[in-house]
Amino acid sequence: MASTQVKTDEFTVNATGLRKCLLSAFKVKRPVFVWGGAGIGKSAVVAQIANDLGGLMVDIRLSQMDPTDIRGIPFFNKEAGKMDWAPPIDLPDQELASKYPVVVLFLDEMNSAPPAVQAAAYQLILDRRVGKYVLPDNVVVVAAGNRESDRGVTYRLPSPLANRLVHVELAVDFQTWQTWAVLNGVHKDVVGYLSFAKNDLHDFDGRSASRAFPTPRSWSFVSDILQDEGADADTQFALIAGAVGSGLAVKFSAHRKTAGKMPNPTDILSGKVKTLAVKEISAMYSLTISLCYELKDAFDKKKVDSKQFHEMGDNFLRFMMDNFETELCVMGSRLALKVYELKLNPFELKVYEEFYAKYGKFIRAATAD
Repeated sequence: MASTQVKTDEFTVNATGLRKCLLSAFKVKRPVFVWGGAGIGKSAVVAQIANDLGGLMVDIRLSQMDPTDIRGIPFFNKEAGKMDWAPPIDLPDQELASKYPVVVLFLDEMNSAPPAVQAAAYQLILDRRVGKYVLPDNVVVVAAGNRESDRGVTYRLPSPLANRLVHVELAVDFQTWQTWAVLNGVHKDVVGYLSFAKNDLHDFDGRSASRAFPTPRSWSFVSDILQDEGADADTQFALIAGAVGSGLAVKFSAHRKTAGKMPNPTDILSGKVKTLAVKEISAMYSLTISLCYELKDAFDKKKVDSKQFHEMGDNFLRFMMDNFETELCVMGSRLALKVYELKLNPFELKVYEEFYAKYGKFIRAATAD
């Protein structure tokens, strides 16, 4: 099985590293080319940065454009008696840019665009203008594309264009994805299964003829498919197989069947259930995610007061200590305390000292980043 990172001779970063690189490049207005496999979250990282900065991302798929879509089209200017150029409508003008502190011009699928389109984009990136169009000062440029090994339609970037870009390759990193997934409510069974089978997050083989293969994007499709609780089992299986492949669909369905036998997380957090009868490891990962989701929901919606919330926290820690292996205990506490930042006061938790004495050094290592 392929690893979650494609080996190349290029330096790679995870999504967190890419975010830092882009923010630094934005400060000095250096255009960046983000390389990476299909479906691993390149555009999602750029969109999230634009949103966090209070800005706007203008997403342009260069593979679907003609050179005139960038340069504009010529017309006869009667007043000047000369040929003139109508500026492109898809590029951000000064009026639009003035409404935001920053506008990210995202030139996606750049190396899938025909050479003539790349040539038009070259002038835009090099000179921050093309024809009569000029990029507003607060516009930053990010390009992206798949690698030749990803079996996509690609053209080699002209050397002068490549040399005007800062190249960064995004690699899949499970923990970064897991943090994103739990913050965005990806289905508990998807996060739970992949927490157990991390290599299944991204498994692309360029020699395979399979139409469907697992990527962070296709697993988000699976999460969406599971939201339709009215769909019959055969329909769900067909859709999941169409998203990540039939082999993984079989493994994932078996995982869900066992995970369905796990106790209700509400009963665990209320103290009604203290022991775990089914000790199937992959299902225990899903249960851990469910417990974190339930705690987060209670905290965000203020379903309980502070005393009751800390009682839930105690039951959460006690249940993990009594039923889970170290890795699951560390994962659960990392998600609840660091990722979700749940306000659990150690002085109000009866089992905190015991839990920390047992797992403290592992938790510190897991949250060192």
